[in-house]
Amino acid sequence: MPKLSLPVRLALLVAGTTLPLILFAAGIVYNNYEQDRSDATQRVGETVRSIRLVLDAEMQRMTGALQVLSLTNALRDRDFDGFRRIAQGFLDQYAEGGVVLVADREGRQVFSSATSDATNLPLRNNREIVDKVFAEKKPAYSNLFIGAVKKRMIVTVEVPVIRDDEVIYDISFSPPIEIFQNMIEQQRPSKDWTISIFDGEGITFARVPNPLDTMGKRASPSLYAELFHTPEATFSSVSLEGVPLITSVARSSLTGWTVAAGIAENSLVAPLWRSLAITSVIGGVLLMVGLAFAVRMAAAIARGEMLHDLLIEELNHRVKNTLAILQSIATQTFRSASRAEREKFEGRLGALAEAHNLLSQEKWQGSELQDVVARVLRPHLLNSPERMRMSGPKVPLSPRLAVILSMIVHEIATNAAKYGALSNDTGTVALGWDVLEESDGRKLRMVWTEAGGPHVTAPVQRGFGSRLIERSARDQLGGEATVDFLPHGVVYTISCALENEG
Repeated sequence: MPKLSLPVRLALLVAGTTLPLILFAAGIVYNNYEQDRSDATQRVGETVRSIRLVLDAEMQRMTGALQVLSLTNALRDRDFDGFRRIAQGFLDQYAEGGVVLVADREGRQVFSSATSDATNLPLRNNREIVDKVFAEKKPAYSNLFIGAVKKRMIVTVEVPVIRDDEVIYDISFSPPIEIFQNMIEQQRPSKDWTISIFDGEGITFARVPNPLDTMGKRASPSLYAELFHTPEATFSSVSLEGVPLITSVARSSLTGWTVAAGIAENSLVAPLWRSLAITSVIGGVLLMVGLAFAVRMAAAIARGEMLHDLLIEELNHRVKNTLAILQSIATQTFRSASRAEREKFEGRLGALAEAHNLLSQEKWQGSELQDVVARVLRPHLLNSPERMRMSGPKVPLSPRLAVILSMIVHEIATNAAKYGALSNDTGTVALGWDVLEESDGRKLRMVWTEAGGPHVTAPVQRGFGSRLIERSARDQLGGEATVDFLPHGVVYTISCALENEG
C-alpha cells in the first residue's frame, strides 16, 4: 500500500478529530428531537382529554337544563305559551341559532321555539333518536343531520318528558354549532395544531383549521381507521389537508362523540433540520479552517523536509568525497605494503562506506540492526548463504551505533574468513542478538558463534582487529566485547547500552 502524503495525513488527522465532534453534536440534536417528540405526544394526549372534559361538561349542563324544562307544569299541562317563556330563558344563555323543540312519539312537533305556529311544524327529521328516547327513557345525543326547522346541519340533545313513568314528549335542543367551534378554537395551542369534534359516525361538526370546508365530512382515512378502536389512543395520521400529524383521540362516554387533536410533524421536524443544518455549517466551517491550517502546516513541514533532504544530500556528498580521499591517501601510503595489508584496510574502509550507504538511505535517522549486519555480511552471504544464520528481534540503532557495530561485525567476519569457520567449505556461523532489560537501562547483547571450521587455538598475541573490536565496544559503545577460543569454534560476545540510541 503506497504511503500517504503529508498533506493527506494531516487532513485525515483534522477530519478524524472534527467529524466525531460533528457527529456527536448531531446525535445531541437528534436526541433533543426525540425528547421533543415524546413531550409533544404527551401534550397532544393531555390536550385532547382536556377538550373532551370541557365538551362533556357543556353537554351535561345542557342536558341538566333540558331536564329541568321537562319537569315544568306548563309542559305537563300543555301550556306551550307558558313553556315558551320558560324555554326562552334557557335559550338566552346561548347565541342566536339555538332551537328547542318538543315532539310526541310519532315525531310530530308540538312546540318550536323558532315559531309560534305549531300547526305548520314538520315532522322530526331524525326519527331514530326520537324513538330511542321514548324506548330508553333517558337523554340521547344525535349524530350530525339536517334539521327540519333550521334546514342546515345540526346536532341535538334529546331529553324525555316523563309523566307517571311514561314518556309523553321528547325535548330536543340543537345548540348553535359555533359553541363547539369556539370551544376548540380556545383550546387550540398554536396554528400547528388540528383539532376536530366528530359525531358517533366519524363525521366532523367542529374543526380548526378550515371549519367551513370540512363541516359534514368524514375524518381522513388514516384517522377514521383508528377512531373507534379504543376510547383513547395516540398515533400518526394524515389530515384532510394532507399534513402528517401526531394525533390523539378521546371518545366521550356521555355523548359518543370523539375529540381528536394533532400537532403537525413538520413543526417538530423543521427545528430538527434547522439545528442539524446549523450544526453541519458550523462543523463544516471548523473542518475547513482545520484543513486550511493542515495544508499550511504541511507546506511548512514540506519546506523543512526539503531543506533537510538538501542538507543530507550535501552531507552524503561530502562524506563520499572524504572516503574517496581516504582511499586515495591509503593507496599512496600503502604503496610499499603487502597486498594483504592493503586489502585489510580497504575492507575496513568498505565496511564504513556500507554503513554510510545504509544511513544515507534512511536519511541519517538510524537503521535496523538486521539491515546493518546484512549489509556488512553481504559478501559472505553471496558465496554461501546457508552457512550463516541470523536471528533476533527488531532493534533500531542510532547512526553512531550503526557505524560502530558495522565496523565490529566486519572485523569479526574478516577473521572468520581468514582463520575461522568461513575459511573452509564446512564451517557455519550463527549470529544472534537480544535486548536485555537491566536496572541501568536497556542493553543489546550480540553473540557470534562459529562451528565446523579449523581447530581453534588461542593466538599468542592479539592483532589490530581484535584490539579494534575490544576498544570500539568499550570506548565508543560503553560496553564490552569478549572472545572465547573454544576448540570447535570462536565465540564473540558484544554488549552495549541502548539508552538514547535510535
